[in-house]
Order: sequence, then C-alpha cells, then structure tokens
Amino acid sequence: MNSLIKLELARALRNRKFLFFSVLYPSILFLIIAGKADGTTEVGGSGLTLPTYMMVSMASFGALTAVLMGNSERIAKERESGWVRQLRLTPLPGRGYVLAKTASAAVVSLPSIVVVFAVAAAVKHVRLDAWQWLALTGAIWAGSLVFAALGVAIGYLATGDAVRPITMIVYFGLSMLGGLWMPATSFPRWLQDIAEWLPTHAYAALGQAIEQSQAPHGRDIALLVVFFALFAGGAAWLYRKDTLKA
Repeated sequence: MNSLIKLELARALRNRKFLFFSVLYPSILFLIIAGKADGTTEVGGSGLTLPTYMMVSMASFGALTAVLMGNSERIAKERESGWVRQLRLTPLPGRGYVLAKTASAAVVSLPSIVVVFAVAAAVKHVRLDAWQWLALTGAIWAGSLVFAALGVAIGYLATGDAVRPITMIVYFGLSMLGGLWMPATSFPRWLQDIAEWLPTHAYAALGQAIEQSQAPHGRDIALLVVFFALFAGGAAWLYRKDTLKA
C-alpha cells in the first residue's frame, strides 16, 4: 500500500493544473473577495471581520477542491481503463486502494490550507494565537476527510464521461450554498435554513469557532460525522458493487 501511496502522490504533484486549482486558486479567490475589505468591519452575525471569515472559508474551499476533485475523476477513469481491476489481482486490499487515494489527496490539501493562511497573514494582516493557527489547520485538514469519502463515492458511482459534470455540480453547489464563497448570512432566510444542514457550512463553522476562541459547536461536529458515515458507507457499498460486476 505504501508503494501505491507514493505513486498517487507523485501523480498528484506532477499535475500542475490540479495543483493550481487546489493550492493557488483558493488564495487568489481570497484576495479577490477580501482584498479591499478593512480589518474592522464585521460580517453580520459572525463576530469576525471579512478577511478573517473568508480566510477559513477559502482554506476549507481549497481542501475541498483537493480531496473531492482529486479523487472522483481519477477513480472513475481508472475503473474504465482497467487499472482498478488490475490492482484487484494484487495482494492490495480494497481498503488499501481507498486509503491511498485519500492519503494522496490529504497531502495535497494541506499546502492549500497553509498557503491561504500565509496570504491572509501577510496581505490582510490576520493575527491569531499560535494555538489557533494549529487548531485551524488540524480541524480543516481533518474535516476534509468527509469530502474525500464523497469523492470516492462519486468516483465509483459515475462513469468516466459523467464524473466531471456530476463532480462540478456537487463541488460548486456545496461551496456556494454552504457559504464558502460568501457569508451565508447574506442569503435569504429560507436559503440560510438550507445552508445550515450542508456539510460545507458545518465544515467552515469549525474554523470560525476556533477563530473566536470557542469550542466547535456539537451540532456541526455531529453533522460532519453523519455525513462522513453516509459518504464512507456509500463508497464502501459502491466499491463492493463494482467488485461484483468486475
């Protein structure tokens, strides 16, 4: 399994387009959205300034990009090319394949988080305590596993031709409706009610609570756990179904 993880990492790091969207794109969006904002005006109802609020949102968006976009399309194409079938002939267990995909995506997601933080601190002068920076990094990195499981599920659900549009719809839908691109407080009330039940909203809320020196809300953690169980369970079921067809 270690050899497969090394191979997946090498492939991810060679993909310059993927690295741009997962590592640099979130930081560019952060500068576009928060570039002209001052450091005193608060986002309505959050208790955070716009640069501080969007820093967590864009770091979460970057991690989401790495684990969701990186897994789904690659898995679907490997299924069609026969690569997954070949791996089943080796001693590698099914869970090893899934873990290798998740591990490679998680490694790429970490730089995207750190780069957003560095840009926010250097350009917008976001200042937090050392424990907050560490807690933010850990929470956003760990929370990305929810969407890594979703990426695996989509990869086994869709064909090579259909996986990209399906992933893009899910990707942009969760990002926008979950409040990663703009504060959910700016939505109409009915849309805010929907956003509060999305995993991306709970995901960003973890970091926002840490920025306010508070413990994450139990409801957000519970929501992410439930979605992780659903996505991981769905991925496991689809993997077994794909194995039977093979």
